[in-house]
Amino acid sequence: MSAFASLNEFRNILAAMPGPDDVAQAAAEARNGQLTKPPRALGRLEDLAIWYAGWRGQERPEIRSPQVIVFAGNHGVAARGVSAFPAEVTVQMVANFQTGGAAINQLANTFGARMDVHALDLENPTADFTKGPAMSEAEVVTALLTGWNAVDEHTDLLVTGEMGIGNTTAAAAISAALFGGAAKDWTGRGTGVDDAALEAKAQVVADGLAANADRDPLEVLRCLGGRELAAMAGAIARARSLRIPVILDGFICSATAAVLACAQPGALDHCVAGHVSAEAAHAELLRRISKEPLLSLNMRLGEGSGAALAIGVLKGAVACHSGMATFESAGVSEG
Repeated sequence: MSAFASLNEFRNILAAMPGPDDVAQAAAEARNGQLTKPPRALGRLEDLAIWYAGWRGQERPEIRSPQVIVFAGNHGVAARGVSAFPAEVTVQMVANFQTGGAAINQLANTFGARMDVHALDLENPTADFTKGPAMSEAEVVTALLTGWNAVDEHTDLLVTGEMGIGNTTAAAAISAALFGGAAKDWTGRGTGVDDAALEAKAQVVADGLAANADRDPLEVLRCLGGRELAAMAGAIARARSLRIPVILDGFICSATAAVLACAQPGALDHCVAGHVSAEAAHAELLRRISKEPLLSLNMRLGEGSGAALAIGVLKGAVACHSGMATFESAGVSEG
């Protein structure tokens, strides 16, 4: 049986999502105060560990089974010349993911994460959103369900990544629709377009906004997004239903997450931002969804790469919290 069959049903699910385990979070916070270190000596790592403990419902959690899921989709708007690469690259990169040759494969392996790849109807790109909605309701719901069903209920940390030529254009359009401002303010170079192509890309975003006037967040996803973006939204929501913490990736993933945040306040409480990317508007987008990035390395690859790298940060935070001795158990005098 499908978890939902319409956008309204998905909206209702978002409204009924669980929160963290307050008892476990309080216990983790109390434990943190007893660890063999000066107060706040581990800085933000302490906050991350307590946050993670609350969502997992464990005073001393461990991260043993992270999952990285890469979703791929093709965009009709890519025919407008918004990318430095042709749409065929999406299919080629999916093959690269499947044979282990991409950056995300190496990062997932490095941090012990299971990696799954889902190609969403690549032979049928979404519609050109400058002429109307990118997807029908049935199409966006199917994509949301792909993401929802892709999450392993036994995972204890989720990263969602994407591949899709043209999807920075979709992310820029979504961001502008949700938060306002000029199209050019949200439009970046993506795969590395030149100045003339960047100006044309911003016009495509503006045309998409004009052609799709509905600003309901889930309708914004349907009209201006893509299948891989909707799948990421479904996966992030499913993780929340299972109290699985999520590390958000770059601009495209963050724009997808912003849809959930705007549709339901607090929908991203189980998420942290893995990094701030080199895409021009990503920092502003993170500010809008109140997420402080863990890393800033000038990355702009996508694929979940920045978030996967941040798995190491979160693993370190949790390992220190759960593995360190307390002053009492170590026989160390407190200051």
